[in-house]
Amino acid sequence: MAEHLGDRLSRLRRLAGHTQEGLAERSDVSVDVIRKLEQHRKHSARLPTLHSLARGLGVELTALLGDPPAVPSSGEADPPQLVAVRRAIMPPLFAPPVEPAGAEALSPSLLRAELTEAWTLYHAADFGRLIDALPGIIADARLMAAVGGPEQRAAGQAALGKALQLGGHLAIRLGKTDLALSALERAHLAAGDSSDPLLAPMVSNSVAWAYQRQARLDDARNLAVHAADGVEKEHTHTSEGIRVWGALLMSAATSYARSDDYATANDMMTTAEKAAGRLAGLPPPVDGKLVSVFSRSSVRIERVRLAVQHERPEEALRLAEGMRLSSDIPPSWRTWLLLDVARAHTDVGHAEGAVKALESLRRVAPAWMRHHTLAVAVVSDLWAGPSRPVGLRKLAEFLGVDQ
Repeated sequence: MAEHLGDRLSRLRRLAGHTQEGLAERSDVSVDVIRKLEQHRKHSARLPTLHSLARGLGVELTALLGDPPAVPSSGEADPPQLVAVRRAIMPPLFAPPVEPAGAEALSPSLLRAELTEAWTLYHAADFGRLIDALPGIIADARLMAAVGGPEQRAAGQAALGKALQLGGHLAIRLGKTDLALSALERAHLAAGDSSDPLLAPMVSNSVAWAYQRQARLDDARNLAVHAADGVEKEHTHTSEGIRVWGALLMSAATSYARSDDYATANDMMTTAEKAAGRLAGLPPPVDGKLVSVFSRSSVRIERVRLAVQHERPEEALRLAEGMRLSSDIPPSWRTWLLLDVARAHTDVGHAEGAVKALESLRRVAPAWMRHHTLAVAVVSDLWAGPSRPVGLRKLAEFLGVDQ
């Protein structure tokens, strides 16, 4: 069973040497909220509140939210597979140069196919297979970026940038934000020498996400807005450009929302949703899985998430009602939507609707659900509630909160 948010908050507060009153003053969060969390009278909190608590504690947001799914902190050294990923992202310093070998077997089309499959694994949360495959893909891309004519090297740099960007995303999911930023810095350098003008802003969006996880909301917002402005000036006549621009708008909106400026965030998300409507009149991207996730469905999913996080459950349910997800929405986004809908139903006291959404979530992503802090919190809230609809007991037993 995942550690309760209140227990984690109490432990981090004591390690930092703060009283409940002291943390309330440092984080500008009500001492009553802190007490209720630590006493298990409150199982979750708004995301802006969690960001404030993380700043008051002097920790990254991930330390407060807990470990990502299936990656518990044990204090032990990284497993060999993750060491291999680290070595691929950051080759040994001051080592003798390695003679390129196997370059004749490489082709840009084959490498892009490998990258497409790797990003598919990522969006399906199949991190085990991705960890095994990623070092080889990075090595192939690095080799292609170093040999051949200018055109092949530029294509190799584009592949290397996408591979390192993927390494950054994976590292964020594993709670290794410093490794993520190292990977993304290298990805941005590769983008500068690549044949893809949209790669650098896509990498910037990934960096903004890493900053959000570190509670660096101003840095995340400024980076996303700056990159979006650059894409808007030159690339919004193509579907690829609109997708990258729209994803950056969504990222900036998320940072505004987590800074408790919901009005600005909502305005930006509305603009993004209108921009997504333009995609229907344009040819689709050649390699859609290598371009930012952005569509009417993804914008609506994110709007539901922000509404839930700002304690606007009725608005979240209205946004989610009748939603038909497009076929290109990754499985990970679908799981988040189900969890957010369950949370919104819980917040309005509709336990039956929450259980229905949670049962769907368990069918599509059981391992993800078992380890996710918010899923455990939602089921805990339902279990402690006045009514226990059919199906809730099985969910509570599955997550170990049926005591």
